[in-house]
Amino acid sequence: MDNSLSVTSSPHLRHTETTRGIMGDVIISLLPAAVFGCILFGLKAVLVLAVCVATAVLAEFLWCLVLKNTIGDLSAVVTGLLLGMNLSSEVPLWVAAIGSFAAIIVVKQFFGGIGCNFANPAIAARIILLVSFSGMMTKFTEPIADTVSSATPLAAEEGVYSLRQLFFGMHSGCIGETSAFLLLVGGVYLVIRRVISPTTPLCF
Repeated sequence: MDNSLSVTSSPHLRHTETTRGIMGDVIISLLPAAVFGCILFGLKAVLVLAVCVATAVLAEFLWCLVLKNTIGDLSAVVTGLLLGMNLSSEVPLWVAAIGSFAAIIVVKQFFGGIGCNFANPAIAARIILLVSFSGMMTKFTEPIADTVSSATPLAAEEGVYSLRQLFFGMHSGCIGETSAFLLLVGGVYLVIRRVISPTTPLCF
């Protein structure tokens, strides 16, 4: 009997589904909150999401073209969608494009691609944008309104938002972060599909 230990690279958890299938489930889980954000903040939110996803896919395509690889696993779509949902609808489209490019090329591909990332590419790109364009990244708008520089729940005075508003998302913020309810719906979907285990989310 061999009792020796072996060290291998990620992934360490195995799943019967393909990477493309898992990424498809993640996209489905994000859609309720993303669509709600587009309804809440209008055409600007749609454009930010579209630019983030399109730039992420294009950056991945160009990288894979050079390396003779494939982009069919939908991970670039997930990265672009996650980044877009973490941005304000007021962010200039060129800033959104820079963020997606940084997420795919700098954070993901420079470190070996999917499964080898030192951090989540979308969140790392958001931090890069926040440090580089802090003024643009902290400019928000009220739902279905033109008044910008509105306070988010964390920056607002106590009592400005009710628990109902905070839970269902009728307040300013990033495109995909406002509705806790719809994000939870997406999380439940991933648990039902066995893409994630409920243990870690429940602990947090």
